[in-house]
Amino acid sequence: MIEAAWGSNPRFADGVSYEFIRSEGKSFPSNRCLVPASEFHIRNGEKKSRAFREDGNFFYLAAIWEPPMGDWPVSYRILTVDANPDVIRYQGRHGAIIERRQVMQWLDLLVPQEELLVTPPGDIFKIEEILTKPVQTSLAL
Repeated sequence: MIEAAWGSNPRFADGVSYEFIRSEGKSFPSNRCLVPASEFHIRNGEKKSRAFREDGNFFYLAAIWEPPMGDWPVSYRILTVDANPDVIRYQGRHGAIIERRQVMQWLDLLVPQEELLVTPPGDIFKIEEILTKPVQTSLAL
């Protein structure tokens, strides 16, 4: 396990650091990695929410790492798939979920990537709004 920067080197993309890669139509034969997660965040306008597993389990997000270049450190970008039925109401895509039992299949290329980089079924994520402003719970007199 190593610490890496999230996003590509902006020097090679007109100053923009890309944090995600669409998985469809691409091949990832090397530099595969995993990002452990217990939730991911959703931004819909000013509203922020978090998506987490209904069963409380953590999961991994499929990613690709890039070697350091110049002053840019080792970095990674998360692969995305179409959002599952739980998330689609908030945004169209999310990170590709790799279950704990699939870790070595992803890292060692034991299973075709098309079988792993899929939209997960519904009813696995709970979506909860993240309150960014304090909520008044009582009246001050």
